[in-house]
Amino acid sequence: MSSFKQAFTSSLGKKLIMSLTGLFLCTFLVVHLIGNLQLFHDDNGKAFNEYAYFMTHFPPIKVVSYLLYASIILHAIYALVVTLHNKKARPVKYAVYDGQANSKWNSRNMGFLGTILLFFIVSHMYSFWWKYHRDQVPYIEYRSDLNSGSTQTRELAAAEFNDYQNFTDNGVEVVRARDLYRQVEFAFQEWWLVAFYVIAMVALSFHLIHGFRSAFQTLGWNHKKYVPLIRFIGIWGFGVLIPIGFAAMPLYFFFCK
Repeated sequence: MSSFKQAFTSSLGKKLIMSLTGLFLCTFLVVHLIGNLQLFHDDNGKAFNEYAYFMTHFPPIKVVSYLLYASIILHAIYALVVTLHNKKARPVKYAVYDGQANSKWNSRNMGFLGTILLFFIVSHMYSFWWKYHRDQVPYIEYRSDLNSGSTQTRELAAAEFNDYQNFTDNGVEVVRARDLYRQVEFAFQEWWLVAFYVIAMVALSFHLIHGFRSAFQTLGWNHKKYVPLIRFIGIWGFGVLIPIGFAAMPLYFFFCK
């Protein structure tokens, strides 16, 4: 068996691929959260809509997005393979099992947590990514007076312009874009969708707390010098701050908009 094939089929190879794709997805979460913070700007969605256009049309980011899709698929497939392999290797549960003594709840339920997150990703991409790319979101025009700083908005029909425009007309900056902000605002008026997002972020928290440290452990970064820092970042960064940041967005639109 070639070393390349073994990397994809051996137990260690599968865990290595899961670790690398998982860390790449962690990096994406940080970038995605920073970008989505534009939703909190009090500008009728102008900053967020410009950010959405940039993220979907800047060539280098489009290339990275394909790597992201591949990472999600690989991470999910190899997680399923590893889970099934572990169950096959130990088909009978121990007669006496002390969960606290052997492993934590999230480490024993990564498959369950990952399933919730997979459903969340599919729902999230359909509600926003798919509708954005399939031209199923509204359009908006921003007219900002460069002297006074005031901005006026109006809805547009898609036929009035081609995808995105940004120009200056007699001291007025005009921006025309797809109004993904309005789509987000509309979606998060549904209480069940907001509840689903919050539950998914709880699942994300537990998943990241275990997965972040496990990824570094698989890569051999298990030295006592680095473990405390990795644990701190995994718990407080990826286990607390990032899920809270994402959960705050649907809650903000549901209760404040």
